[in-house]
Amino acid sequence: MKTKFFSAILITISILSFKSDKMAYQLFDIKGNVTTYDQLLIKAKEADIILFGELHDNPIGHWLQLELTKDLFEAKKSNLIIGAEMFEADDQIALTEYLHAKISDKTLKDEVKLWGNYKTDYKPLLDFAKVNHLYFIATNIPRRYANMVYSYGLNKLDSIDTDAKKWICPLPMKYDANLQCYKDIYESAGGHGGENLPKSQAIKDATMAYFILKNWTKGKVVLHYNGSYHSNHHQGIEWYLKQENPNLKVFTIGSTEQMAFDTLAKESIGLADIIICTPESMTKTQQ
Repeated sequence: MKTKFFSAILITISILSFKSDKMAYQLFDIKGNVTTYDQLLIKAKEADIILFGELHDNPIGHWLQLELTKDLFEAKKSNLIIGAEMFEADDQIALTEYLHAKISDKTLKDEVKLWGNYKTDYKPLLDFAKVNHLYFIATNIPRRYANMVYSYGLNKLDSIDTDAKKWICPLPMKYDANLQCYKDIYESAGGHGGENLPKSQAIKDATMAYFILKNWTKGKVVLHYNGSYHSNHHQGIEWYLKQENPNLKVFTIGSTEQMAFDTLAKESIGLADIIICTPESMTKTQQ
């Protein structure tokens, strides 16, 4: 009895000590239950497409992206394909030349539209692909065309050069204004920009889905990095993927921040298959 009593005390002390630790993140499943990285990895290995939704300035999310990339490479080797919102489709040639060591870091910086946090957050991913001879897809629509949709509407894209259209999804583009992700954008802007605002988001989602599917074949796995809002609640990019191939196994990872994360906030339940929760006080990366 004494042994059991002291064991119970030790377990209690361990739990209390764990609760006092300054945890950097907690993972939750789609129902809001605490889960582990091992479970995330198991599910990722079973998917055709993995949509890793990040908060662009969150260092923990970027670290987990790199760790997941390494672990998936160990399992999938050359069957792993990487893609990212952070590179625009018209920069694919320069990106591929960098991966094949035909151009330098400086030339890439001069030629490609790189994000402000490229060096700390996306260069490690690109360089991992380079070292391990993995293909890296620039999936996003060139910003000038998304801005064109915002300013003038989707029909304005009909007027661009035929060669330019290869950097966007095929037109006309499907669009469902009733999807919650687009309704939220419209409502959060108070109607500013009208329907063109959510449509400029949708053309990004559709284009990313298009280039993901263009490069995916059965037996391959695409790991795609994007803003969490592009894949939250299995909408956005995933909706467009499933329009073309309903049988795809799509696994989503979402990201959120909370003051405390012993439990997941009610509004974040269902955000993704796995949800990364980090403290709101987490240091931000430079954008």
